[in-house]
Formats: sequence, C-alpha cells, structure tokens
Amino acid sequence: MAKTILVTGAAGFIGSHTAETLLRRGDCVVGLDNLNDYYDPARKEANLQEVKSLAQKEKWKGEFHFIKGDIRNRELIRDLFAQYTFDGVIHLAAMAGVRVSIDDPGLYYDVNVNGTLALLDGAVGRLNGGKANRPTPIFVFASTSSVYGNTKTVPFVPEDQCDRPLAPYAASKRASELLGYTYHHLYKLDCTVLRFFTVYGPRGRPDMMAYKVLDNIFTGCEVPLYNNGNMHRDWTYVGDIVSGIVGAVDRPLGYEILNLGRGEPVLLVDFVKGIEELAGRKAHLVPAPMLDADIAYTFADISKTRELLGYAPRVSVPEGVARFWEWYQKAILKKG
Repeated sequence: MAKTILVTGAAGFIGSHTAETLLRRGDCVVGLDNLNDYYDPARKEANLQEVKSLAQKEKWKGEFHFIKGDIRNRELIRDLFAQYTFDGVIHLAAMAGVRVSIDDPGLYYDVNVNGTLALLDGAVGRLNGGKANRPTPIFVFASTSSVYGNTKTVPFVPEDQCDRPLAPYAASKRASELLGYTYHHLYKLDCTVLRFFTVYGPRGRPDMMAYKVLDNIFTGCEVPLYNNGNMHRDWTYVGDIVSGIVGAVDRPLGYEILNLGRGEPVLLVDFVKGIEELAGRKAHLVPAPMLDADIAYTFADISKTRELLGYAPRVSVPEGVARFWEWYQKAILKKG
C-alpha cells in the first residue's frame, strides 16, 4: 500500500536518492528543501531534475511534491502537517560538516536542533493545537557517526554514551537524538535514529572526499589530505544507506538508535588510490595534520541494524567508487 512520506533535505545527496527509491515503489513523497548555498544550489536543482526525469522516463507510480522551504519555519511545518497525513517523516535536512561547524556553531544549532524540534512538534500535533485525529507518523532522524567522538569502543556500538562530541555539528546531532527520545517518551512517537557513517556515491556533495579528489584531479583545486591519508573510514555506498532509511520508515520500533555503515573500514589513502586508478590520473593532495575535531578511525557495528531492519549493505567500496566515477563523468565533466 502506498504511503505518504515527508522527506526533508530532498534536493540533497542522500535526500534525492531517498525520494527516488520511495517514488519507484509508488509512494507519495513530499520533499522539503530550502536549497541553501552551503554548496551550489544548482547542484541541488540538478538532483531534483534527475529524479523527476527518471520518474517520467520509467513511469513510476509515485507522486512527488517539492516545496522550497526551511525546516525552522514553524508555520510552514504546521501547514504541511495539516495538509498531508504523513505515514512517515524522514528528516535528512541539516547543516552538515564537522569542520565548518566550528566556524559557525550558532547556525548549526539553529538549523539542526530548532529545525528538528519544529518537525517533532509537527509530527505529534503540537503546532496545530492537537493531533486532529491523525495518526502519528514514524519519525526517522538522520544522525552521524561523529556523535561517537573519540570513543575507545571499536567497532562503534549504538549503546555508547556519546557524551564527548568533538565539534558543534556532532553536538547538535546528539542533542537532536535526545529530543527524539523525549518526544517518544511524552507522545509515544516512534523515532528511529540512524547514525550514518561515511556516505559516498552519485550526487555526492562537493565538500565530500570522493568528489574533492576528482575535482583536484580535473580542476587542480587544492584539497588537504589529513594525516597523510592514514585514517580509516567506514565508507558506505549511498544506495545501502537508503535501504536502511526506507527500512526504518517502514517499521515502528519505539525509540531506537541504529548504525548505518558497511562495517568494513578502509584507509583513506587506499580510497584515494581507487579513485586515481579509475580516473587514470594522480591526485595532488596537500598534506595536512589531522584536526582536533577529527578522529583516525570509524567502524560501525551494524549487527543491531541487521536484526531490526534486515539491513544488508551490498555494494563494495570498489564497486561504489566505480559508480561514483561513472556519475561524475556524466554529471560534472561533460557539463563542465
């Protein structure tokens, strides 16, 4: 049976893939995005156009309604929840990036915490004076592996206290996780927190490492290589991440925190080499020390996610990098 699902951040990297997957299976997707300039809004417009073109070409049965707006706009959120009866809310919109958050923590808290609070209030009916006899949607919140900080528990387990965030971005995400629990406790909201590990793939953000390496190769823009690439990351292909997101919005679990990763850390320097081999050119990255807000290792324990969501990442890092490279050639190089 088709569902009606609100996807915030729908024009972004993970959001556009999530909207695409839901539309393919016939759902009604209400996409909300403010198309901010954290990176070129034209890139987000291109993501939306790609999804719309695929929907038309492949004749998907799902409906897509895009709304340009800000998650902090409580009147807009109130109206959306009054207009639609949502079966689920997939909250992906956020100010992203560990390092950038250090420069503007106020903005990160305003968007990530206040925006999440507005959506939680909308979900439980607090913005219109009551639930108006509408069912409460399943709320899926996109968090980050950064909340683990410099934990000594490896692989990272959802039960970790996560009380030592290293940057405002991580702290804002952890605060929002806790708000999710509060609303579960007070209003019986089904809230599943998904901690994303290092996501990559087609439509990736220009500030992400895979994208930056190719930009360095083909445009010569300066890109730092922290700690000489001696940093392990749990690289996870965007399609696998989306499978976990969709699994979560289909299953009421009360309140749960789950990892979405691959569970196979790979050295950054090896990841870069894989991109270089596909491009047939060497990157010229600038050595840089690891920042205080960064960590040397991420490694997701996904056993709980497998158990509760049937989550099973399928795309290996070499295959995922090849898919990203194919997209980059078509979407960036040929249009550049």
